[in-house]
Amino acid sequence: MSSAGSRVFVARLAGTTVFDPIGDQVGRVRDVVVLLASKGAPRAVGLVVEVPGRRRVFLPLTRVTSIDSGQVISTGLLNLRRFEQRPFETLAIGELLDRQVDLVDGSGTATIVDVAIEQQRSRDWYVSKLFVRRQPPGKGGLIRRRGETLLVDVADVRSLASAGVQRADLLLASYEDLKPADLADVLHELGTTRRLEVARALDNERLADVLEELPEDDQVAILSGLSLNRAADVLDVMQPDDAADLLSELPVEQATELLELMEPEEARDVRRLLAYEDNTAGGLMTTEPVILGPETTIAAALAHVRRQDLTPALASMVFVVRPPVETPTGRFLGVVHFQRLLREAPHDLIGGLLDTEIERVVADAPLSQLTRLLATYNLLALPVVDDERRLLGAVSVDDVLDHLLPQDWRENDTEETDRAMTEQMEAGRG
Repeated sequence: MSSAGSRVFVARLAGTTVFDPIGDQVGRVRDVVVLLASKGAPRAVGLVVEVPGRRRVFLPLTRVTSIDSGQVISTGLLNLRRFEQRPFETLAIGELLDRQVDLVDGSGTATIVDVAIEQQRSRDWYVSKLFVRRQPPGKGGLIRRRGETLLVDVADVRSLASAGVQRADLLLASYEDLKPADLADVLHELGTTRRLEVARALDNERLADVLEELPEDDQVAILSGLSLNRAADVLDVMQPDDAADLLSELPVEQATELLELMEPEEARDVRRLLAYEDNTAGGLMTTEPVILGPETTIAAALAHVRRQDLTPALASMVFVVRPPVETPTGRFLGVVHFQRLLREAPHDLIGGLLDTEIERVVADAPLSQLTRLLATYNLLALPVVDDERRLLGAVSVDDVLDHLLPQDWRENDTEETDRAMTEQMEAGRG
């Protein structure tokens, strides 16, 4: 174990890699579990560690042999049961950072910026210091970002155990590097009230990306907890097919009101998708793949494929049509695969590179047909056309998988996943 008196700041500990004794990576630290007390220093009892499969587990500090140089060394013994916070436990990063506390010297209030834990000679870890930002007097008690910062003993503040809940923005700062799917896992594990607070603190684009990765119940709860205008703004930046799926889970009156508040063009696409049955090509498709005319150059097509909002599946091909290029388009001509674009001269026109043999489906094609075609021809997306061969949209393999998997696949790991992770951990114990 680190030598007695070693001090670790928890905000810097977030994201640190956890290794077993032989050097194999076990996971990454996501938080520190502490026990607050009305008297005396809070005790740090363990780490919340994210292991393969995005599962968060509890690692007691008694099983940590070293916290040093940006790494945590454990004994290798790790319980893979999912971490569940108990009522008397507090998460240092998730709940303490950015709390307001009163200074004992009577100089006012301060905001917790970081928390230091130290190992005592007894080998127990306690919260020993708080790095705080003093809150100068001001209208409404607003925090001034340039307030004085200082390192104080835990005994120099009061109301730590009864302080208000941490603002969501600092919690999000500790997870800013997470992909939307990983941040969705974080939100799913929060309590209902806390989840909504954090969701409200996200910008519209980030929240839209995260909503698309959450279970339906969480999506509905979050969207219903936003103001109507904010909810409509978030729906505007979601993929039309995901927005339509979410609206279909809401009461009709609420969905109708939100559609009226959305941007007309975005609402038009969503209304079209809502008209289709759920497990059909029309119900699964997006109306916003990369759609271009045949006179477009390869260089311009590649620029369109670089759109950040595109999934890898939709970026795999360009759909070529006669004008207009907004769905429903003019006559569908074919597709140009991304790899083909990379092999040809940038000034060439995509109309000369068409794959006209690609399988296409109609809007009422069932899920079974889509699955069979994607698997048979190793495709990542399929064009959806109407009777006049106008392009209506595209079905991507990720949307098909979402509908093939059980509804609670985001919440429950399969037995095979559990077994694989257990074997990996056992191998790491050497």
